[in-house]
Amino acid sequence: MPSLEGHGGGGSRALSAPRLRVDTPERAGLDPEEMRLLVLDVMDLTVGDRPWAAGAVVVAGRGPVIAVQEAAGWAVRYGAYDPERDAGVELAPQDRVPMTVDTPFDLASLTKLFTSVAAVQQIERGTLGIDARVGAYLPDFRGAAAHGLTVRHLLTHTSGLRPELPLYACADDAERLELLRAQTPVAEPGTYVYSDLNMLLLQHLLERLTGRSLDVLVHEGITRPLGMTSTRFGPCPGAAATEDQRRPWAKADRGMLRGEVHDENAWALGGVAGHAGLFSTGRDLAVFCRTLLAGGSYGPARILGPDFVELLLTPPGLGFAVDQPWFMGELAGEGAAGHTGFTGTSLVLDPATDTFVVLLANTVHPVRRTPDSAPRALAGTRLAMGVR
Repeated sequence: MPSLEGHGGGGSRALSAPRLRVDTPERAGLDPEEMRLLVLDVMDLTVGDRPWAAGAVVVAGRGPVIAVQEAAGWAVRYGAYDPERDAGVELAPQDRVPMTVDTPFDLASLTKLFTSVAAVQQIERGTLGIDARVGAYLPDFRGAAAHGLTVRHLLTHTSGLRPELPLYACADDAERLELLRAQTPVAEPGTYVYSDLNMLLLQHLLERLTGRSLDVLVHEGITRPLGMTSTRFGPCPGAAATEDQRRPWAKADRGMLRGEVHDENAWALGGVAGHAGLFSTGRDLAVFCRTLLAGGSYGPARILGPDFVELLLTPPGLGFAVDQPWFMGELAGEGAAGHTGFTGTSLVLDPATDTFVVLLANTVHPVRRTPDSAPRALAGTRLAMGVR
């Protein structure tokens, strides 16, 4: 399957669902040896001259119990990237910033999951039809309207729209908007083509429909009711560093990034975009996973009803990818759902075993490289083995 990394409502009262607590693997019903190996695996990812990531955080659990919550490596290790040596320029030890379990990360394409939940909240309210035509809500988006694209097409990456656009190269917001409005499918609608444009169109649709910006929809409908106080669109000054972003390897000359969105298009759009822009922590994302595993409720808050969580996670998934071994490992196979992000982020939740694993890493620090999801798959496999 192609990469998932990318190039409002809720808050109503329901019967209280258990909140997460930190406890032992045994109390979570997980094998302690497999959880110990999971931690060691993550620590190994951050060591050496060319590690998989400068730093990483892993949070994993079962039911309402967090059984693993560990950090390794550095939130900031490099001051720059040296293209002649193809290596990072390391900061002096006293200038580096250690990774902690509370370090926020640029989520990159994990943002798409929140945009998808915001859309399904509107579907639950009856204000948005899943098979309604995009043109009914955005008639000025001529390409989508002319080709009969639907909300389902956007949520399942089957619109046929191209993977991305050089919005960062446009002169201003008006030119960016016009470019989006004119986009037509490059593949037959119904064909799977993973595309950031799907979530950008969905963002415009939601904002037009509700009269509220996406950041407000996410805050009011998801993060505030769930108490996810560390999840927000940037800037986020204390976040793990990402890339020394310069041409020719990047699409813009911005220098070493920390707390500003890595994705160039999201940056050009002001940091709030349907496909990228959110920052969060491992603990907050564990709450997000637990909420969906509990049918949309966490504590006294409900952001979705169980039927609509099922709609969100039923294959092929709305925004979420379902049963993808290439990043889920052996958790895949019985309805596990999740996503990855280009900066090194990922999450997987498995309703069949009531488990979740969040792996956050700054793999693009100090520079982007060919994505490697083998460590993510291994984390999923460790968790799956811990259940057996």
